Amino acid sequence: MNEAKGSLRAIEQKYKLFQQQQFTFVAALEHCRENAHDKIRPIASIEQVQSYTEHHCSNATDHRILNMFLDLCAELSKLCLHFEALHAGTPVTNSLLDKCKTLVSQSNDLSSLRARYPHDVVNHLSCDEARNHYGGVVSLIPLVLDLMKEWIAHSEKLPRKVQQHVSEPGTHQEAAAAAAQPAQTAGAQPWPREHQCRPLPKDSLRPRGRDKGPKPPWRPPGGKL
Repeated sequence: MNEAKGSLRAIEQKYKLFQQQQFTFVAALEHCRENAHDKIRPIASIEQVQSYTEHHCSNATDHRILNMFLDLCAELSKLCLHFEALHAGTPVTNSLLDKCKTLVSQSNDLSSLRARYPHDVVNHLSCDEARNHYGGVVSLIPLVLDLMKEWIAHSEKLPRKVQQHVSEPGTHQEAAAAAAQPAQTAGAQPWPREHQCRPLPKDSLRPRGRDKGPKPPWRPPGGKL
């Protein structure tokens, strides 16, 4: 879990650098749309950004910032797989992770996404840009980061046995109990068996207590023989 948290923090730091260059990112997308003669439809998927980068990117600055966005999306996708391998999950954590995987898939439609407060990425766009063209693509990464942080928060509340090797503690306890039980039984059985079955030689018998000496002949009550 610590490794996953460290990976998420590293992505957050890269995103902060990217966020500071949001204007450059939007300008690069605008240039690509112009080159592609595609000014009507919004930026609706990671796949579309990939296609613009490969076929319609006209300068090094645009290429750099678009690749920065694509690299962040690829790292988030890998982190989803890492999260999935950490534990079997609960309905809550599985739902959060499914949302993350859907959002970072190449063909998922981003056009309706809008990051709300405390994120201000949409506010940095003009009304037309926010409503029609770039509101979804700039909202993608902050929304995924929020879901991942929520996933970690829920996962850390789970018992350790759920996070890793669910059956291990119970197995150890059961094995210890199973090992102890035969040992105790084996230790207890010889004593009753020895006590009940050990033959005693006749010449070693010695009278004790009320059994001392031979029994007197029987007498009737209050009478003599």
